[in-house]
Amino acid sequence: MGTGSSAPGPQQKRFAAYLDGLAHAAGHADRVGPLKSYCTGLLLPGERKSVEPMAARLAPDNVRRMHQSLHHLVADAPWRDEALLAEVRSRVLASMRQQGPVVAWVVDDTGFPKKGSHSVGVARQYCGPLGKQENCRVAVSLSVATWSASLPIAYQLYLPESWANDEQRRRKGGVPEQIRFRTKPQIAAAQIRQAVAAEVPRGVVLADAGYGNDGQFRAALRELDLRYVVGAQSSMSVWAPGTEPLPPKPWSGQGRPPKLLRRDNKHQPVSVKRLAQTLPRSAWKGVTWRQGAGGPLRSRFAVVRVRPAHRDYWQAETHPEEWLLVEWPKGEAEPTKYWLSTLPPHTTLRELVKTAKHRWIIERDYEELKQELGLGHFEGRGWRGFHHHATLCIAAYGFLVAERSRFFPSARAGQLELSAPELPQNFCPRGRPSLVRTA
Repeated sequence: MGTGSSAPGPQQKRFAAYLDGLAHAAGHADRVGPLKSYCTGLLLPGERKSVEPMAARLAPDNVRRMHQSLHHLVADAPWRDEALLAEVRSRVLASMRQQGPVVAWVVDDTGFPKKGSHSVGVARQYCGPLGKQENCRVAVSLSVATWSASLPIAYQLYLPESWANDEQRRRKGGVPEQIRFRTKPQIAAAQIRQAVAAEVPRGVVLADAGYGNDGQFRAALRELDLRYVVGAQSSMSVWAPGTEPLPPKPWSGQGRPPKLLRRDNKHQPVSVKRLAQTLPRSAWKGVTWRQGAGGPLRSRFAVVRVRPAHRDYWQAETHPEEWLLVEWPKGEAEPTKYWLSTLPPHTTLRELVKTAKHRWIIERDYEELKQELGLGHFEGRGWRGFHHHATLCIAAYGFLVAERSRFFPSARAGQLELSAPELPQNFCPRGRPSLVRTA
């Protein structure tokens, strides 16, 4: 909370009540004060949101004691991230739904560049913020979204095989025994199953091609009776409209009757890119899906009904028909984006486009979580600390989402009216010796 002699304002009172509501999820009375301090520290002004500079902002007269308290909470205390995230979800979602219903569940992952090889999960892999292979760690998240707001409700570090199969590294990183190697789509599918079990209000599942290209991931969504609009790579194979696999071979009367679908040299699926390039000019329509900062967002799209073809020769039944949505902006040499969707057959083109493009909303979440709340600033190396810090960042961000939903969707993180005393003179957090931080 803010400091000084002035009485707390209405927003500060709401923040205090919000933290009181989350306190019991910490699991022990001794953690209540540190939890409140940590969330406050994340929301206070300041460039760096690791433990040491937050301790200096919160308690400039006793930095060491505050540092020990915050560090123990985030790195050592055995509270459950899932319990605190569930409490955040229940409180914030109520505010979000006052502005409109849940319309989407958004799957995403985000990377954190990291030097060295000792911090849990760090490996050379694709790093989204850098757009290339680099030393980093990656976390998979699931967010719930209305048309105007979104909130992460699940968050887990992706553990590469080089970590998952190395018992010595696992012990040093404090990786729980039950955590084994899973692909990112497998992690996301587990998060979605947990959300279904928790009876989170359902929305259309949105994900990029890294998830949408995974047939098992899409099958898991269908088994859960969840509709989706997911990205697809240009090489994904489908059966063009009006076509499907050949039926099983006729039974000869001997042995078991054939059951598997077939294809031959003349009867083959096509890539979504090839299919899009063969569509007539009349199939392409201009669609505006929302207002952007620079004006209406508009592009050209086409949509057709197809059947996914991935390994259907190992199946006895064809995949059900789905929408294939394709974007081909004017001036581009070829289509730029593809989506598969199980939205109903009567769905309009604009509804498909608007839903597919709604993934943009979580960009604001990650922008604020990283730039304003220090999501990637935790300096510890362990599994518990990485997740505890992220959970507390989401908890602090949840209050901002609730405030935004309470008033107007464009409210920004920096408008929270919290203040702090000045940092001790010449304070400099470890790792940045040349810079002096001020609150």
